[in-house]
Amino acid sequence: MRNTQNDPFVVVIVGAGPRGTGVLERLLANAAELPPTRPLSIELVDPYPPGAGRVWRAEQSPLMWMNATAENVTMFPDETVTLEGPLRTGPSLSEWAAADGACTDVTCTTFATRQVQSRYLRWVFDKIVAERPANVSVRVHATRAAQIEGGARTRQRVWLEDRDEPLTADVVILTMGHLDAVPGKDHRLLADFADRHGLRYLPCAYSADADLSMFRPGEDVLMRGMGAAFIDLMVLLTEGRGGEYVEREDGRLRYVPSGREPRLHVGSRRGVPYRSKISYRLAGDPAPLPRFFSAPEVDARFAGRDRIDFWADLWPLMAKEIAYGYYHELFTAHPDRVAIPWEEFAAAYAGLDWDGEPMCALIEASVPAEADRLDFAALDRPLRGLDLPCSDELQEHLRDHIRADIDRRSDRRHSADLGAFLALLSVYGQMPLLKCVAGLPVRSRVEDLNGWWQSFFEYFGSGSPGTRTRQLLALAEAGVVRFVGAGMCVEIDEEKGVYRASGANTPDTVEASALIEARLPDADLRTCTEPLLRSMYRRGDAAEHTLAGDDGYVHRTGLLHVSPEDFRVLSRNGVPHPRRFALGPFTNIRQFATFARPRTNAPSFRQNDRLAREVLRFLGAREHAPQQVQEHGLRSAQEHVLRPAHEHGRGYAGGGRAA
Repeated sequence: MRNTQNDPFVVVIVGAGPRGTGVLERLLANAAELPPTRPLSIELVDPYPPGAGRVWRAEQSPLMWMNATAENVTMFPDETVTLEGPLRTGPSLSEWAAADGACTDVTCTTFATRQVQSRYLRWVFDKIVAERPANVSVRVHATRAAQIEGGARTRQRVWLEDRDEPLTADVVILTMGHLDAVPGKDHRLLADFADRHGLRYLPCAYSADADLSMFRPGEDVLMRGMGAAFIDLMVLLTEGRGGEYVEREDGRLRYVPSGREPRLHVGSRRGVPYRSKISYRLAGDPAPLPRFFSAPEVDARFAGRDRIDFWADLWPLMAKEIAYGYYHELFTAHPDRVAIPWEEFAAAYAGLDWDGEPMCALIEASVPAEADRLDFAALDRPLRGLDLPCSDELQEHLRDHIRADIDRRSDRRHSADLGAFLALLSVYGQMPLLKCVAGLPVRSRVEDLNGWWQSFFEYFGSGSPGTRTRQLLALAEAGVVRFVGAGMCVEIDEEKGVYRASGANTPDTVEASALIEARLPDADLRTCTEPLLRSMYRRGDAAEHTLAGDDGYVHRTGLLHVSPEDFRVLSRNGVPHPRRFALGPFTNIRQFATFARPRTNAPSFRQNDRLAREVLRFLGAREHAPQQVQEHGLRSAQEHVLRPAHEHGRGYAGGGRAA
C-alpha cells in the first residue's frame, strides 16, 4: 500500500462510457504538457464496453436511434473550445462514417443507430489509447466498482465486485453517467397494486434494458411521458414486435400491425409529443449570437443586486434572444412575409423590452400573418384551455397537431423555427456562465430555471427525428396509440382492479391493465443502484446536493455534491476529498450534453480539460510536497465550496441536459 518513488502514479476512472472516455482523452493529451515525474497508469472500471458504455453498447435493438444527426455528434474538441490544455482534434460521427467503408449509409443528416454510434465510440477509445504518451499505460477492467476506501493523505483502494484484491490509486474519478434507481414510494405503491391484481407495471427504466415481454398483445397499456423514452418504448412495442410501415401515395406512413402490439394510451403534463427535429437548414444567414443574452452583459445588467426574478428579469432577455433568432431568419430569408426591411425592424427591436406593449405593436405591424409571429405561450402549452366533449375528438385534434408539426419541421418556408432553435441553443450555452443566477431564490432555481426552462428546452429542441414523428402519427391513425391529453392523472381502482387515467381536455377516462412510466430514472444518491455511490453516501464520504432558501424552502436534488471549481467530491460535512473527483449527470454539475456539437465550444470538453489538469497538477504537486499541498488543497477547496453552499439562497445550481 505504501507508495515508493519507483511506483507509477495510478488514476482509476470508474465509468468508461462517453464521459469517462472524454476525461481519458484529456488526461492523455495533457500528460504530454504536464508530464508526471513517474509513469502513469490509468485503470478504467466498467462492466460495459469501453467507449460506448451501457447506453451506447452494440448489444441492443438495431431499431434504437440517436437523437442527433451524425454531423452534430463529436468526441473531439476543435479550435472553438477554450482549453487550457493542448488541442487534439478528430472526426465527428459523420466524418468518421464517411471514412469507414461499412458506414456508407450514414450521411451528415442521418440519425444513426446506436449500434453505429457504439462503433464510433469504440474507435475513439482505441485511437486515443493507441496515441497515448510512452510513459502512460491504460487498462480496462470489465466489472463494477463496489466500494472505495482511503483518506485524504493516503492512496485509495477501489474494491471491484469480482476481485479479491482492490485497485490501489492515487486519484479516483467517477464518470458513471446516468444511474438506475430503486423505485420510490409512489412507484412501489403502483407496483404493489399490480401484484395484488395480476396487472403489469414498469417503473422508470432505460428503454433498451426494460423487460417489455410482460405486456400482452391487444392489452390496454397506460404510458406516462411523451419524450425520448416514450419514443423508444413505442418503437420496441410496435415495430419491435413485427409491425411495419408502408409509404402512402401522399408521402405519409401507414402502419401495418403484426397483431402482437399492445394498445398504448399516452399522456403527459403537456399532453403532446416533443417537437419534431427540424430537417432543413437556414435559408438566410445565421443570426449573430449571442445578441441580447451574453453572460457578461447579463451579469453587468444585474450587478449589485442581491436578488433577481426569473420571470421579470431573466426570461424577458432569454425570450428576446430566442425571438431575435426567429425574426432574423424570417425577415432575411422570407422578405415577402414581412412589412418592413430587417435593418429597420432590428433597430427598433433592439431598443424595446420583450414584454412591453411597444414590442407587441412592432411585431404586429411588421409581421402581418399571425401564424408567422412567435408565440411562446401557445408553443409551450398547445392544449391549454382546450375542452372537448369526448376522447375521439381529442384523438382527431392531436393527430392534426402532429401532422402540422411534421409539416412545419420539414418545410423550409418555416425556417424561422430553426433560427429560434439556434438562438435557444445560444441561450442554453450562456446559462451556466451566468454569475447572477446566484441571485435567484432557491425555489425559483428549482421550479423555474431547472424546472420549466429545462422542460421547455427539451420539448422544443430535443424532440425525435421526423421519421419517428411520422411513425407516431401512423400508429395513432391505426389506433395502436391513443392520447389521454394534458395533465395526465393515473388512479388505482381497488374494486375493479384496474389503472384509470384521465386528462384535462376531455371528461372521458380510460381503464387499463398495465402502466409504463415512460421516463428515465431521476438521479438520486439515496436510491441509486450503483453500489459504489451507495456505500460512499452511507458512510458520509459523499453528500447529496441540497439547496436552502431564505424562506425555509429546502430542495434535495438527489445529485452527488461536487465542487463546481475543481469537481472534487464533498463529504457529508462539506469537506472536499483531494483524491476523489466526479463529473456527469449524477452530479450537481448539470450543464452537460451526452455528446458535443462541433464548433460550439461545448462545456463537456472544457469540464474534462479542467478536471484532467487538476488531477495532473495534484499528482505533480504531491511528488514534491505531498502533505503541505494536500492541506492547502483542502483549505482552498473549503474556501471555494463551503461558503456559498451554506449561504441561504447561494447554493450552486447548474443548468441542465441537452440532447
